[in-house]
Amino acid sequence: MYKTIYIPVDNSDHSNTAVDIGVHMAKAFGSKIVGSHVYAAKMHDKRFKQMEAGLPEEYHDEKELDRQRQIHDSLITRGLQIITDSYLDYVDKKCNEANLPIERRSLEGRNWKVLAEDINTNGYELVIMGALGVGAVKDSVIGSNTERVVRRVRNSDMLIIKNTQPMTTGKIVVAVDGSPYSFGGLMTGLQLGKALNMPVEAIAAFDPYFHYAAFHSISGVLNEEAGKVFRFKEQEKLHEEIIDSGLAKIYQSHLDISREIAQAEQTDVKTTLLDGKAFEKIIQYVRKDVPALLIVGRIGVHSDEDMDIGSNTENLLRSAPCNVLISNRKYVPPIDTQAEYTIAWTEEALRRMEKIPVFAR
Repeated sequence: MYKTIYIPVDNSDHSNTAVDIGVHMAKAFGSKIVGSHVYAAKMHDKRFKQMEAGLPEEYHDEKELDRQRQIHDSLITRGLQIITDSYLDYVDKKCNEANLPIERRSLEGRNWKVLAEDINTNGYELVIMGALGVGAVKDSVIGSNTERVVRRVRNSDMLIIKNTQPMTTGKIVVAVDGSPYSFGGLMTGLQLGKALNMPVEAIAAFDPYFHYAAFHSISGVLNEEAGKVFRFKEQEKLHEEIIDSGLAKIYQSHLDISREIAQAEQTDVKTTLLDGKAFEKIIQYVRKDVPALLIVGRIGVHSDEDMDIGSNTENLLRSAPCNVLISNRKYVPPIDTQAEYTIAWTEEALRRMEKIPVFAR
């Protein structure tokens, strides 16, 4: 499934775990590992020039300043290259132990920018990054480089490592909302489950309570005349009797379709329907029984294609207690599979269908 697995490294705990998980997955899929590190020599050079005014007086002579600049530039550039090589040596060692092919990439520039450009240019199928880097502190949630790369990558799956434990046991949970990205994530989850021998569960969350909050808010500002124009009472009753129950049926159909997809892939999937604010209910669910991996689409069913990341995915990336795979893969289920669970037939229509030969239905 994944021909190349791209792993940016910085020798942090999360980065080293990303390497271990990448090697584990590469062995399962026969993938090539691409290890990379970005160093910022030019940034250090700029900083040095900004600090020149604070140097002792004997260094203020222009010739001496020029000499110090050359020394600093040489030491920093060479030093950062040595550090980069050392980081990549760790990836090399792990790949050699597993007899996996490896490519080393030593890059210079602004970390997140260079990484995003490298990923988008080369189209690696999977990117594995640590959620936090060497600059993490106690209250860190997601590293700035990781978040910026996630927002800019469009074609590669992004596996963000939040748990520094091996990803060899536990289950895979996939959040589905009917969007092509969520079903693409389901396909990825099913293939990962088979390759890594991990059970897969599909979950869907719908929010029947939002309309109650909205109508309560609206009722406080509408005067009697405006309420009549808006037909407030009729609208409220419509949502209570039809729309809220309809939402449950829609999201249950996503789970039913997920089960059909799994059967077509010759595997099984457990399904769970949740009610409430999507990201909140999913967070609560995975906190109660922490999976090895949570898979979500980069954007959801209500997002425009040019959106960088959906709000639910962003919240889950920050708050989930497990590794998170953000799917940039799209999959649209066959139309007959969708129709089976999304089209309602009247009794008269069903009676007429009975008169049609089975092979022609």
